[in-house]
Amino acid sequence: MSLSNRMACWGLVIFGIYLFLALITPVLVSTGIFPQPNAGIDNPIYAPPSLEHLCGTDRLGRDVCVRTLQGSGVALQVVFLALSLALLFGVPLGMISGYLGGIVDRILVLIMDTLYTLPVLLLSVVLAFLLGRGIPNAAVALCVVYVPQYFRVVRNQTAQVKAETFVEAAQSLGASSSWILSKYLFRNVVSSVPVLITLNAADAVLVLGGLGFLGLGLPENVPEWGSDLHLALAAVPTGIWWTALYPGLAMFTMVLALSFLGEGLEAWISKVD
Repeated sequence: MSLSNRMACWGLVIFGIYLFLALITPVLVSTGIFPQPNAGIDNPIYAPPSLEHLCGTDRLGRDVCVRTLQGSGVALQVVFLALSLALLFGVPLGMISGYLGGIVDRILVLIMDTLYTLPVLLLSVVLAFLLGRGIPNAAVALCVVYVPQYFRVVRNQTAQVKAETFVEAAQSLGASSSWILSKYLFRNVVSSVPVLITLNAADAVLVLGGLGFLGLGLPENVPEWGSDLHLALAAVPTGIWWTALYPGLAMFTMVLALSFLGEGLEAWISKVD
């Protein structure tokens, strides 16, 4: 098995574990097997890891393990919503721009290039500040960041495929632009999109964590790795390491898994092509 295949397998396994945890943790919380992620009134604050609290408690007495596990579901929910919206806008706009050309192409390229040149975290911070905290608002902020990337990839590939003889033949037979875009171009220009999705998902987890660390992502009562790291920052120098270690480790491993999956998928697609 090649290195790229091993990376993809490891990425898929780790991501599958996170997906399983994201689905099962709310069930375990609702049935009382796990404590509520915001229940900390009766718990000791900053309790070290023990059999009662496997990953310890934070400054409010909340169970770090449960908040870290539920944070995986929150991260996947926001990232899935953000990238779905980015695909919904970026892919059609890229196909239209690459196929029509002319003034439409120039206007769209100018807008997307302007957004693309802005630093990802800076743009998401500004959007999150304007929109406010919450899962839908965080997803929209991330969506705007990634739309230009899908637009650029799809536009360039559409412009290349547009020059192929089968597209020219369809045009000469009087096929409509919508028919050509949906029937001939779409399947030929989206081959690299799955790779971009996995790599953007890894980046989006980090950006979401950055927003939470800056206090601009999700409300404090929502388990989210970045906001938990922000709350843990003041306690780490005093020797309370567990409040930062577990959410930080969870974020690192999810990003690593998605990166491995993206690299392996890219290598597989290149072999197929």
